[in-house]
Amino acid sequence: METGVVHDRWDLQDLIPDKQQDLESTLEQIVSCLEEIEAYRPRLSTDLPIDQFLNMLHLQEKLHSLSAKAGAYAYLRFAENTQDPDALSLEGKVEQTLTDVENRAMFFDLWFKSLSDQEAERFIAAAGDLSYYLEATRRFKPYTLSEPEEKIINLKDVNGIMGLVKIYEILTNGFKFHLEVDGEVKELTRDGLSTYYHHPSPEVRAATYQELYRVYIENKTALSQIYAYVARDWHSEGIDMRRYAAPISSRNLSNQVPDAVVDTLLQVCQQNTGVFQRYFQLKAKMLGMPKLRRYDIYAPVAASEKEIDFNSAVDLVMDSFDKFSPQVAQAAKRVFEGDHLNAGIRPGKRGGAFCYTVTPDLVPWVLVNYSGRLRDVTTLAHELGHAVHGILASGHSVLNFHAPLPLAETASVFGEMLVTDRLLEEETDPSVKRDLLMTILDDAYATVQRQAFFSLFEKEAHASIMEGCTSEELAQKYLQNLRLQFGDAVELSGEFGWEWISIPHIYNTPFYCYAYSFGQLLVLALYQQYLNEPEPFLPRYLKLLSYGGSADPTAILAEAGLDIASPAFWQGGFNVLQNRLDRLEKITGGLQ
Repeated sequence: METGVVHDRWDLQDLIPDKQQDLESTLEQIVSCLEEIEAYRPRLSTDLPIDQFLNMLHLQEKLHSLSAKAGAYAYLRFAENTQDPDALSLEGKVEQTLTDVENRAMFFDLWFKSLSDQEAERFIAAAGDLSYYLEATRRFKPYTLSEPEEKIINLKDVNGIMGLVKIYEILTNGFKFHLEVDGEVKELTRDGLSTYYHHPSPEVRAATYQELYRVYIENKTALSQIYAYVARDWHSEGIDMRRYAAPISSRNLSNQVPDAVVDTLLQVCQQNTGVFQRYFQLKAKMLGMPKLRRYDIYAPVAASEKEIDFNSAVDLVMDSFDKFSPQVAQAAKRVFEGDHLNAGIRPGKRGGAFCYTVTPDLVPWVLVNYSGRLRDVTTLAHELGHAVHGILASGHSVLNFHAPLPLAETASVFGEMLVTDRLLEEETDPSVKRDLLMTILDDAYATVQRQAFFSLFEKEAHASIMEGCTSEELAQKYLQNLRLQFGDAVELSGEFGWEWISIPHIYNTPFYCYAYSFGQLLVLALYQQYLNEPEPFLPRYLKLLSYGGSADPTAILAEAGLDIASPAFWQGGFNVLQNRLDRLEKITGGLQ
């Protein structure tokens, strides 16, 4: 495809054509729609006519769509430059407005949850594609409070814990790091610094991590205190008020995955620490080291990492998608055609990468920080995969087209695997094949095991904070978490005990991280199906993506032949990784 110049910034006109006038117009439309919804309040009863109930649902869709667009515009403006006071002020204003809207509109959900199963069934049966959305809403019935309490919680969140997390983002996105490389001291953002995790020099790798944690540890008092407030707030609301069984349970219910399934996933991850320990021991031999340090787990074995310019990366990703499915490639192409990609690296820009899928009628927006590494290529494939997922699910309502978190990683991780396997298959040089296999295993560690152990740490941290654990004690617990992951295969230094204060997800979205492990292991199983039977697999896969959030995840996956309640299913994903490790050992001869 013709990619043109680097997509340094995105165009937000599809959301808000005119920055001021159209945003005000959207906010006015939100209020007008809200008033229409509120007019139905006196009519709500168990014998509400079906046509009026459906009108209410359609108004809810309209309100949700307008609110999503306003919220997305404010957040994407902020993500472009987290140090822009105008963007920060705008996001605060929109958040406050949308919180007020949510409070005024929540009476409908509360009324629907209050119905008996028999009363609710009449409405669910008439809702068509929104039936599962209504069923999923009612699963929160046991944990729902009164309307005044729910309103107070919303107000508390936007002005309290969400504000603290915003301060965390502002602080950490504003951090500057200084690293000496080849005699030159560079001032770097965190994303810029992270490129040196893969530097061929052991001294540079060590200095990179030491500088990262020097800056975070200098701010540990504020950052650890914010995290303590996050955990306490999560406990106060989720356990004390809503009466969930455990802090992670509310996330599991939002993800539409039973607690037992998540427990099984995390247990299987714990049981497979030997896979990555074996890999790290092999990698140490390849690097000529008696043992890897934590500084070295992403070290390249090759003298220098191959760089790929942005347009070449786009062509590679798009061609890989097209060879798999022209429908997938066409969906991804719409991100470029709409100028919905923000790829440049700039001071103040939000770090990392994400895909923001707003409403079914809009092409998603994608943010990456592209610096030319192979990992940036797979990250681009990952985020474009998210966009493909949103586009393929766009036949549903704004209320149910978003996939729940564990399924939300399906198309993204699958897209990564298409690209990495394409590179692996086309390469003829054994040493390059070796490097590609190592990249796959490095990324699998980062996506599966590392994320699972983040979630295991969160479970321990939330409980420990409620028992009065200090930040220093929490740092020791985190070191122990790392020791369980790495065993005797990796040498740890003390600064890694503070890694947890540098993990945005545990602040922004507690217990989010296991979704990555879920998604990666799920896709390994799906990818194996694809390799075994490519022709029958494709329509099943596209159908899975097209569901979005319109059906129960367990049922969607069962239709694809997957039993997520079985430990054997999750072990199957690790078996695929073991096979790749076997292949790597065969190429290297085990370096015995």
